[in-house]
Amino acid sequence: MADACYERERLETSDGDFVDLDWSRGEGSRSLVFIMHGLEGHSRRKYVLGMVKAARERGLDAVAMNFRGCSGEPNRKVSMYHSGWTRDLHEALLMIEALGRYNCVHLVGFSLGGNVILKYLGEDPSIIPEFVRSAVAISVPCDLEDSARALARPQCAFYTRYLLDQLRKKIIEKGRLFPGALDLKGVETLRTFRQFDDRFTAPLHGFRDALDYWRRSSSRQYLVGIDRRTCIINAANDPFLGPRCYPAEEVRANDRLTLLTPPTGGHVGFVGSGRGGMYWSEWMAMRFLLEPGASQVQK
Repeated sequence: MADACYERERLETSDGDFVDLDWSRGEGSRSLVFIMHGLEGHSRRKYVLGMVKAARERGLDAVAMNFRGCSGEPNRKVSMYHSGWTRDLHEALLMIEALGRYNCVHLVGFSLGGNVILKYLGEDPSIIPEFVRSAVAISVPCDLEDSARALARPQCAFYTRYLLDQLRKKIIEKGRLFPGALDLKGVETLRTFRQFDDRFTAPLHGFRDALDYWRRSSSRQYLVGIDRRTCIINAANDPFLGPRCYPAEEVRANDRLTLLTPPTGGHVGFVGSGRGGMYWSEWMAMRFLLEPGASQVQK
């Protein structure tokens, strides 16, 4: 179930599946912040709720989209979601556009959700609804292969184990819901994202293998095409990110992009240093989205 601060709406997708949108709305706002969570997250994660609160305190409505299978109910298909799956974001934005309520939408994505937003903005800008004005992507593994290498390091073993445990539980549940569709033999022995993505993510979503999935889904290659004001916030000490996840060259080549690399913040951290009790990332995101010139502010 959604958090008490939310009103849930189900979007039926064009391929017969669904995603759940959790809304936090006031009276009469014409501006909306659209929020996407990270790998195996959901709309009730503390970092999502913090961004919702920051938006509402500034008079904006907020909606958090749960990726397929992340809202507390399994999705209908054996496939789920992945780092490059932009179709659900697009269909959600088209549904919101049809409401006729908002004339301005800002996108905010965390980690995997940030990669999805950046890829969406850059892969075919001509299809993006006009009311999408700007975006902030936080702790983004914009080079998925490089991020997988970073997560394979011994110092990231705790994070990798936790995330793979969540993915294993979900894929075992999929095997129960779709008997015979998945070969689960040895699933408990998978220890790296490459092993999991080779075995499940890639074949379930039409990729040859993990490398093909990572290379085709990484947002870094799409940054040149982005034509909306967009800020990427990746902490220099983020353990999930390798050096290619800091796309300085692409940002220099596109004046619509801003890259902030504060020295600390970890992965979706950024505790303190904001105003009014906010995380710095929440404060910075709101400043970038709402105040011209705010991208020059550093941590």
